[in-house]
Amino acid sequence: MQLAYDRCGAGPPLVLLHGAGHRRQAWLPVQERLAKHREVILLDLPGFGESPPLPDHLCYDLDTAVIVLKEFFANLGLARPHVAGNSMGGLISLVLAQHGMVSSATALSPAGLWTPMARRVSLGMVRSVHRTARYMPPKVAVRLSRTAAGRTLMCGVLFGRPDLLEPHVLLEDMRALINAVGLRSTLATGEKVIFTGPVRDDVPVTIAWGSRDVLMRRPRAAAITQLIPHARLLRLPGCGHVPMNDNPALVAHVLLTGSGDEDPQLSLR
Repeated sequence: MQLAYDRCGAGPPLVLLHGAGHRRQAWLPVQERLAKHREVILLDLPGFGESPPLPDHLCYDLDTAVIVLKEFFANLGLARPHVAGNSMGGLISLVLAQHGMVSSATALSPAGLWTPMARRVSLGMVRSVHRTARYMPPKVAVRLSRTAAGRTLMCGVLFGRPDLLEPHVLLEDMRALINAVGLRSTLATGEKVIFTGPVRDDVPVTIAWGSRDVLMRRPRAAAITQLIPHARLLRLPGCGHVPMNDNPALVAHVLLTGSGDEDPQLSLR
């Protein structure tokens, strides 16, 4: 199937995957920094952003994501690109690493590394954000988006620094969330998902979590390393569940080091 995507920059290819209900523009705050060192590919997953929904015979599950992305990589001539993802996109990145389809995987607050109770809470919060967006009158949304306090009320569960979010970006994200035809099916499938590993030892894995992430609480380090012993675990100070807008320089740095750049000075744990 044809997916909406943007491609820029030069260097080793790095594919960026957004979270459930989001869109490829989530990565715009870090795109320019990454494009100086990587060929950056931002795409809308099926049923989100500008990409069409899946055909009726396919489910919004991880197996389908692997099939769709394998075809997407082949169509763009990408042989084992680096991949990074946020939330749902982070989980997909880890699954691609399991299949040996990528050269490295960087997951920002990935879904799937949760207990059944934590999964129920997180998915419930996503559904609540979706309902709020759907039923909020447009005039109220515009008015709230104009102030830092209003942006915090609208999206404080997603961002550590909602005051930094541009009002027009918030409103466009809100419309994308409302119009995401794949969201309900994705969340329904997510009710059964727990990432159990393993990941191939020859695929470097970085998992980074925002210190202000209230949507998906960071698991204990021991629980993650039990699944992925070679994973590099990082903390993103001051960042929320969607950290790219909270601290673009830090997130870009993590993505570059996760996909091959050496930096012995980096210490965020």
